[in-house]
Amino acid sequence: MTSTCVCIHTFVRRTLINSQNVFEGSNNFVLGNAQVQSLYPIVYCSDGFCELTGYARAELMQKSCACHFLYGPETSDRSTAQIQGALDDRREFKTELVFYKKEGTKFWCLLDIVPIKNEKGEVVLFLVSHKDITDKKMEQDPEQGPETEYKVAAIQKSRFILLHYGTFKAGWDWLILLATFYVAVTVPYNVCFSGGRDEGGTSRNPPSVSDILVEILFILDIMLNFRTTFVSTSGQVVYDARSICVHYVTTWLFVDLVAALPFDLLYAFNVTVVSSLVLAHLVHLLKTVRLLRLLRLLQKLERYSQYSAVVLTLLMSMFALLAHWMACVWYYIGRKEIESWLYELAKRLGTPTQWNASGSEMLGGGPSTRSSYVTALYFALSSLTSVGFGNVSANTDAEKIFSICTMLIGALMHAVVFGNVTAIIQRMYSRRSLYHTRTKDLKDFIRVHRLPKALEQRMLECFQTTWSVNNGIDVNELLKDFPDELRADIAMHLNKELLQLPLFESASRGCLRSLSLIIKTSFCAPGEFLIRQGDALQAIYFVCSGSMEVLKDNTVLAILGKGDLIGSDSLTKEQVIKTNANVKALTYCDLQYISLKGLREVLRLYPEYAQKFISEIQHDLTYNLREGHGADVSTTRPQRPTELTEELTHTRSHPQFFLQAMSAAGEDEEEKGGRT
Repeated sequence: MTSTCVCIHTFVRRTLINSQNVFEGSNNFVLGNAQVQSLYPIVYCSDGFCELTGYARAELMQKSCACHFLYGPETSDRSTAQIQGALDDRREFKTELVFYKKEGTKFWCLLDIVPIKNEKGEVVLFLVSHKDITDKKMEQDPEQGPETEYKVAAIQKSRFILLHYGTFKAGWDWLILLATFYVAVTVPYNVCFSGGRDEGGTSRNPPSVSDILVEILFILDIMLNFRTTFVSTSGQVVYDARSICVHYVTTWLFVDLVAALPFDLLYAFNVTVVSSLVLAHLVHLLKTVRLLRLLRLLQKLERYSQYSAVVLTLLMSMFALLAHWMACVWYYIGRKEIESWLYELAKRLGTPTQWNASGSEMLGGGPSTRSSYVTALYFALSSLTSVGFGNVSANTDAEKIFSICTMLIGALMHAVVFGNVTAIIQRMYSRRSLYHTRTKDLKDFIRVHRLPKALEQRMLECFQTTWSVNNGIDVNELLKDFPDELRADIAMHLNKELLQLPLFESASRGCLRSLSLIIKTSFCAPGEFLIRQGDALQAIYFVCSGSMEVLKDNTVLAILGKGDLIGSDSLTKEQVIKTNANVKALTYCDLQYISLKGLREVLRLYPEYAQKFISEIQHDLTYNLREGHGADVSTTRPQRPTELTEELTHTRSHPQFFLQAMSAAGEDEEEKGGRT
């Protein structure tokens, strides 16, 4: 591998990793090759720049990054000379001038030239950004000077807005989760095991400090949720305070309000909420509605499903919580009837009970609260896991009915939870088992055929990365038994990003369905060649993600990325198309491709679309690989990946990140540019 290839490879990977910030208010820029003197051809243009000027990418490649094509009658000659001088002197420059769009509309532009240097301090690229400031010019006071400030800035948000993924919010969520479990355990216990009543049943134990703290936490949580960001359905983080409030009000506010009713807090300040103690307990039970917050956790459990310990812990916790609830109910029933299990337990322990005049409720005496709870929990667990042992048995009709329900629930728990634990573990590890099996087969193949170390490493890396993308699912094998109609609909959904290209806008639905069935997926690891110069071109490729470079004679012609289309424009004849350059992956790349053979067959079925396709593909190809197209190195220089837009602009303040290793080939490229 030549030094040029290594340099560009390092350049793109470091750009992807290190760049984060964006230019405030604008993503309209082009990249010019500083190694080609005088011309400084464009090697990349952003989507925003194309939208701003009205030019297509294919029209901009190979043109000067000074953007002569935007000049017009009112463009200042002095400014254009300064732009060229800044490029020649390799220095930063900023100015305001009038540019003209493709259709002839003029606009005021804030132009900023930033030279990009490598580690040796040599300028290898120019970042030329453009910002439409026409509105500012129209509103600006003529006596006031132009506002030319153009700086790097992070996303603006209020200091009072909490990030939902921040460290503080994560810790707070764990605290609320613990408080929720505390409520789930203590509320049923306090309601069923409450003591200290007098004959009238009008007194209650004062709330504990922990109960008051939990209610305060729930109230504070409601306030924080009104200032916490969230992810919209489109995948964007919402920072707007009003949108956050509307979202919270329409989702979880009602549940949180019901769960945070501050009865204990009001009681602590001697505020009478209700006159009936029974009603107070029932309202207090509404705090268990807070358990619905656990539904949010279910959305994140998928990422932990591979950890059997997490799943088993969750199942056992839910089972223990259910047993706790049933123990509380069992004790509550025992207190309401004279000949209950609690009465029998008191006789065995020698602790007589005291009942009211009507015999409808136990007033005092009997076993201690601790002994009663342990016995009730013992009965609940023995009934849920078996049919009990008879030492604690149901005596009254209400207790017998409850025991029947407990046994039925226990049977359901066995069938749903315990009976499926093995299946859950097997299902969680089925893919992992398949992964290990295929990995072993691959290693056995490598050992049997004695493949060289370098080839072995490439095979293992490709297998592991491909597996991480598709999880070992063969889409073709999975869909082969489905009807053609259904497979076509599924294929159109899977390949909608490719089929939404302008190239296919004029195609009929039937044509699109036929095309979707012949679209295949591919993958390239960093350093792998997708196409080598001189090979027969077999397909048209669409880059779904990642970054690639086009090389010819050890010179980088273009950098490709998400949304780029590469192939040939000669599809009318059954002929072998030789490629004019190498195409190599710089990062992990997902690709979709249409074989030329299959494409010709579809075009023969739809001749009305074939002519449009042949004429439009010449303009939509990001890079034409047909041999004989683009005789000069600088004739075609497609854009960098769309996903690099934000990363590229980071170099406004940190240009050394943009190109770390191009010094090895810098002088050679500059000499070539000078000769050109």
